[in-house]
Amino acid sequence: MTETRLSVTAPRTADAWPIAAAMLPFPGLTGDGTTMQDADASTWQVAFEELVHEGFSEVDLTDSWVRAGDLGAERRTTLLELAGAAGLRIEAISAIRRSVIDPVTGDENLAYSHRTIDAAAEFGCSVVSVGLHRPLGPDQVRAEWFWTAQGPRDPDDRETWELAVARLRELGDHAASVGVQLSLEMYEDTLLGSADSAVRLVTDINSAAVGLNPDLGNLYRLHRPVEPFLAAMDKCAPFINYWHVKSYLRMEDAATGTIMSVPSPMDSGTMNYRRAIRVALNAGFDGPFCVEHYGGDGLAIMARNREYIRGLLTFDLGHSPSGKAR
Repeated sequence: MTETRLSVTAPRTADAWPIAAAMLPFPGLTGDGTTMQDADASTWQVAFEELVHEGFSEVDLTDSWVRAGDLGAERRTTLLELAGAAGLRIEAISAIRRSVIDPVTGDENLAYSHRTIDAAAEFGCSVVSVGLHRPLGPDQVRAEWFWTAQGPRDPDDRETWELAVARLRELGDHAASVGVQLSLEMYEDTLLGSADSAVRLVTDINSAAVGLNPDLGNLYRLHRPVEPFLAAMDKCAPFINYWHVKSYLRMEDAATGTIMSVPSPMDSGTMNYRRAIRVALNAGFDGPFCVEHYGGDGLAIMARNREYIRGLLTFDLGHSPSGKAR
């Protein structure tokens, strides 16, 4: 297959490596019930200033907060100007729960993804992340943690697979034409729901602009047996071009079959990110990170995770003559 990553022009350094904040900790509604999409721009400004206050210089415009692809030209300009004035670079846009193979809204989601890629190019983003996960079901909405309830499942048939390959390749071609990369976010019960399936999908797409976003936290948190984190990481590493990172404490009781998980900072969860980041660097990963967290003060945990990653990069890049990890 062709190379799945678009290389940066110079090796990354630990201090300058882009580590973006997801907008997950910020609500999609204002106090009076106005969507953030339609809110006064001053509300966007406050959110950006809070990110900078917590030490961030890059942001991922997660579309649960604002759908950049659905903003008018004037509002897009305002958003970009406010981010810049606060001291933020819009590094990426993540379009979530907008599956291009959704049996109901797939066509609409494909068009939306194209608009999102155009917005990302206008903002100067390096990457757009898309996935095949669908909106939360009723049981997931009611659950304390949505991943503890069963959500939609992608069918496992040749027609669905070929549709995913064709539509994601179409998005990749569009992204390449405007200088943006496309990253495929891993998520349970989709065609990107395991390391083997995700690698197969990006291989079949076979585009230099399309890589993987190995958000393995989406799988590791499930209250069911999952592939070991590092085993999955070894398979995905050669294909990564963007990386949503978050961690969980996972407990498995072999005697009863009980499996439980709760969100955790990266440095204290049971996902070994020290090893995982080293594996990714050795495989040639040079794309941005995006820190995420669910529950509690998610922004504070994301800032802590950013500094944890920065420390790992400082050590790994500083102890290899080639600029890769040991």
